[in-house]
Amino acid sequence: MEELNQKTGDDEIEIDLMEIFYALKKKIAIIILACILGGGIGFGISNYLIVPQYSSQSMIFVMTKETTITSLTDLQIGSQLTKDYAVLIKSRTVMEKVIENLGLNMSYRALSNKITVENPSATRIIEISVTDPDPQMAKMITDEVANCASNYISEIMEQAPPKIIEYGNLPLGPISPNIPKYIVLGAFLGGIIVSLWIVVSVLLNDTIMSEEDITKLTGVPVLAAIPTTDAAYKKNAGRGRGKSK
Repeated sequence: MEELNQKTGDDEIEIDLMEIFYALKKKIAIIILACILGGGIGFGISNYLIVPQYSSQSMIFVMTKETTITSLTDLQIGSQLTKDYAVLIKSRTVMEKVIENLGLNMSYRALSNKITVENPSATRIIEISVTDPDPQMAKMITDEVANCASNYISEIMEQAPPKIIEYGNLPLGPISPNIPKYIVLGAFLGGIIVSLWIVVSVLLNDTIMSEEDITKLTGVPVLAAIPTTDAAYKKNAGRGRGKSK
C-alpha cells in the first residue's frame, strides 16, 4: 500500500494514498453529481445573472497630407502617426463630443472604458471597437467615435481627415459571457470541492475500523479479535433456535 509520511518535529502525519483513492472511487457518484450541479450553476450564472455584451468595430486608415503610395518615407511617417492617432481617438475632447452628439448619460471615462483602440501590426489601420449591452448602441457609438475622431485629428494635425474605411457592424450575437466556459468551470469547481471534502473527511477520521488500523496506530500486531456483542448475540440466538427444533 502506497503511503506518504510527513514529519513535523516529534509528530508524524501518515497519509494513505490508496485509502484516499478508494474513498474517492467509492464516492464517484457523488463527485459526478457535484460536477453536474456545478455545471448547472455555471450555466445559470452566465445565462441569467451576467449581462451579455456586444461589440461593434470600425476602421480608420491613416493618411498624411501628401502621402503617396510610392513614398517609403510617407509610409514610415504614417505608421508612426497611428500611435498618435490611437491616443487622440480616446481623448477627452472626442469622448465628450460623442456623448453630446448621441445624448449619452455617462461620463467621458465611462465611455472611454467601453472603447478599445488597436493598431494591427505593420499596418496604418486603426481599429475602434465598442462594447455595450445594446448591440444597436454599440454600432452607433463606434460610428460616432470614428466620425468625431477623424474630424478632431484633422483639426489637430492640420491635414485632411483620416479616411474611415469601415463603419461599425451590427453585432449578431454577444461576445460575452462565454456560456460553455462557465459550464466547464462550474463542473470543475463542483468536482474539486466535493473531492476535497472527501479527502479531508478521510484524513480527519481517526475511527479504528479494522485490525490493520490498530497495528498502524500502536505498532503492535493484533493477536486475536473478539466478536462484537451483536454478532455474538446473533450467533447464540441461531444456536438456540436450532436446539428448539
